[in-house]
Amino acid sequence: MGNISIWQLLIIALIVVLLFGTKKLRSLGGDLGGAVKGFKNAMSSEEEKKAIKEDTTDNTVNKTDTTAAKANTAAEKAESKDKQ
Repeated sequence: MGNISIWQLLIIALIVVLLFGTKKLRSLGGDLGGAVKGFKNAMSSEEEKKAIKEDTTDNTVNKTDTTAAKANTAAEKAESKDKQ
């Protein structure tokens, strides 16, 4: 009891097609597919944003280190010129 046979599924499908029509079911399927695709794109873009944010944070640290090194080099050059 509780098992649904293939014939019962076919009868249910036929009733659904008769009630809603093929055009409405086709548009419903397209809308559902578009929603799933949009959800996947949103999930992947969130992961990309996180990756970009991490890369940006790493690059900012590297740029800060490079800028500090350049400033130290410039200060050392200025001191050496003052000594001469």
